Amino acid sequence: MKDSKTFLCISNYFKGNDFLIALKELGNKVFLITSDKLQNEAWAFDSIDEVFYMPGQDTDWNLEHLFLGVCGILKHTKIDVIIALDDFDVEKATYLRENLRIPGMGQTTGRYFRDKLAMRMKAKENGIPVPAFSALFNDEEINSFADENVAPWVLKPRSEASANGIMKVHSKEELWQKIHELGDNRFHYLVEQFKPGAVYHADGLIHHGEVVFCNASQYLNTPMEVSQGGGIFRSATLPYNSNEFKSILSLNDEIMEAFGIQFGASHTEFIKCNEDGQFYFLETSSRVGGAHLAELVECATNINLWKEWAKIEDANAKKSKYKLPKSKKEYAGIINTLSKYQHSDLSSYNAPEVCWNIPSEYHAGLILKSKSHTKILDLLEEYANRFLEDFSTTIQQKKPIHLH
Repeated sequence: MKDSKTFLCISNYFKGNDFLIALKELGNKVFLITSDKLQNEAWAFDSIDEVFYMPGQDTDWNLEHLFLGVCGILKHTKIDVIIALDDFDVEKATYLRENLRIPGMGQTTGRYFRDKLAMRMKAKENGIPVPAFSALFNDEEINSFADENVAPWVLKPRSEASANGIMKVHSKEELWQKIHELGDNRFHYLVEQFKPGAVYHADGLIHHGEVVFCNASQYLNTPMEVSQGGGIFRSATLPYNSNEFKSILSLNDEIMEAFGIQFGASHTEFIKCNEDGQFYFLETSSRVGGAHLAELVECATNINLWKEWAKIEDANAKKSKYKLPKSKKEYAGIINTLSKYQHSDLSSYNAPEVCWNIPSEYHAGLILKSKSHTKILDLLEEYANRFLEDFSTTIQQKKPIHLH
């Protein structure tokens, strides 16, 4: 096909089928590189021209071997675009683009969307509020941070996703104990002042450096709470005329402009501090949000983030115009928990607002949609209490050994 482009997509996790299908429907050649551990997942094979497998998963991948493998593809097929479908693939994609001189986000910009230290420094440089923080390179700077900022603090891995590896500390003595326990891994962490408050997320699309779509939601149970304490994950889209919605969209615009992303999807998190009522930037990423937040957004707005991201990348590659489809302004909420059962029976959760059951094994989850924001919140509260009794269980979180 004359206008066909070749897209090389990288994913260490099973996700992004809607993206792959949309690319193929637009007349492109679609390659996928994934882990050999994911060969039996339900990939959209009918929309993929060829799949290549790397041994191991994620941090097991050897970047030089990945590079040589892609060079082997290039001997017979020109690659026009490289796409990272997951957080942990951003470094791999930027590394390949830089070495192969393929257009797209490079390693410097990529760090603003993966390295929590880089993104905090960039946000602070551009006047975007962030909690007080310090790198863990210099002992004197760490002591100054601890003396100048009231505990508690959190130690965060710079390039892990979600709440993986986060440790809360309550004193300078405990802080140094944790740092010493980290050994040389300390340089892959930062320390940040913990600001209690409500946590929000903005899920958006960017075209030619402009945010062309964004929806804002509030975590009713934060990812850190769920990751470290178990329980029920919940999030709900915000009222469109609320001050919170408007503030988050405005801050998200500032961040995307400051960080320099030109095309793609983004998932960005903020906290509204209980003490001063101010919004602070927490972190961002250059991909569609996980934990089925894309389905949450689609139920509320009719915008499928995966499909529109694919259309944006396609339009950029072909130098054609992109137009966002008309969206609606309804409300949606998501509830999800680890389940005691491999296949959870959700048949009794039959309110007319239920629009999608989450299909994951050993999970119980669903998405609600309504024209009423209050109805969504009431149902999420009711269902959370029932989920605790019917399904909810916990597993011990593993400490990350091989850091990104």
